[in-house]
Amino acid sequence: MSISTVTAARILKGQYSGLWEKEELVWETFPYSAIIKTYTTDSQVADSAASANAYLSGVKSNKGTLGVDVNVDLGNCSAQLDDAFHLSSLASWFQDAGRSTGFVTTTRVTHATPAALYAHVADREWEDDQEVRRDGEDPDRCDDIAEQLILSDTGKRFKVVMGGGRRNLLPKAVTDVVENKKGYRNDGKNLIDMWQRQKASSGSRAAYVWNRQDLLGLDTSNTDYLLGLFGYSHMDYSIERDNTQDPSLPEMTKAALEILQRDAGGYFLLVEGGLIDLGHHGNKGKKALTETLEMDEAVKVVLSMVNLQETLVVVTADHGHSLSINGYPSRHTDILGVAEVSGEDYLPYSTLLYGNGPGYRTHIPGHRPDPSRQDMAGVNYRQDAAVPLRSAAHSGDDVGLWATGPHAHLFTGVYEQNYIAHALAYAACVGHGRTFCGGGVRRNRGVETCRGQRRWHRQRC
Repeated sequence: MSISTVTAARILKGQYSGLWEKEELVWETFPYSAIIKTYTTDSQVADSAASANAYLSGVKSNKGTLGVDVNVDLGNCSAQLDDAFHLSSLASWFQDAGRSTGFVTTTRVTHATPAALYAHVADREWEDDQEVRRDGEDPDRCDDIAEQLILSDTGKRFKVVMGGGRRNLLPKAVTDVVENKKGYRNDGKNLIDMWQRQKASSGSRAAYVWNRQDLLGLDTSNTDYLLGLFGYSHMDYSIERDNTQDPSLPEMTKAALEILQRDAGGYFLLVEGGLIDLGHHGNKGKKALTETLEMDEAVKVVLSMVNLQETLVVVTADHGHSLSINGYPSRHTDILGVAEVSGEDYLPYSTLLYGNGPGYRTHIPGHRPDPSRQDMAGVNYRQDAAVPLRSAAHSGDDVGLWATGPHAHLFTGVYEQNYIAHALAYAACVGHGRTFCGGGVRRNRGVETCRGQRRWHRQRC
């Protein structure tokens, strides 16, 4: 969700509301904001794994690795086994403090962003045991991501897990409940069944749901643990959603909060609009932007359900994409259309363009294709890209962060991405570093602050 994505989504929202460029996404009304630097230890341009390590564990790492530090190179199973190289996440810090945790995503629950909360793997692609073996490693030595979700100490303690990705938790002998496809696992483990047996043996009130109707009909007031898997792989884009199968991101967010808010000690919830990224990977601007508006609706749900005197809400992105907004279009011009000026070849071009990806079109000798003759309003229309790639690469530009609630003032300036986890831990009084609840009075740059209290006071303790 690069800055250009936020801008373009805001304009698209304005097209629907009639406010056009004056429209606002809900997080743009937050009182504090920051700029986040996203590079990794080995790359100027981040992927979702290394960036998630940074903002969820507070440590920058190598691209493609999850829950491990710089000592673990991509694909190094032996290094993955060394506990000294493992990172702990905000989720585990909250759990260790006796608080509830959960995550909601529109991607597979074993995908990079959520997996950074609980997994320790040398390759983000190791979502199931066959992927580990495919790379020549032994899955009995190096546990895959799905197995760690269900069986690891952090994974077992999640109160809420929702997203797609049933295939990675099912064995090949089992056919998916919706799609006529087999599971991916070679080890014969049905991790969904294992999760259900695990919760039943502990006497917990647990529910497994796989469609929207079951989720909306769930009595969350009597549910301690919820596993919701709504797609064989990733969930469907909002503009293509089968409403009998996939709940919306706002609906999942609401259910998650209803369960987690029953913990009087507080909770941590990660909500990811992961299909923004997948839309950009395909150079499908309309899908990426409508998924951003879906995220906008999810944030509205959060704000309607939390007390901002008690709850810190932060909206940010893991990395950018090479989307650009260009061409001097007049005010109130369709953001998904063409600019009013032409190129040197006297042909129009779209306001949204990508630096690379599958939107590259082979030029007729001496001419480039005229976008105005294509179905630019189609959900699968690919904006033009300058360089052909099967899947568009990320961009290395900084991303935005917006914050509201207690300690939101910690996010004002330009920060390294790994700062985010430490600031959140400080505000929530979890983890092993300095926290607001650390007790006593500490002198910081000549300013005394009262610590161990719920709210910020100007006077001394």
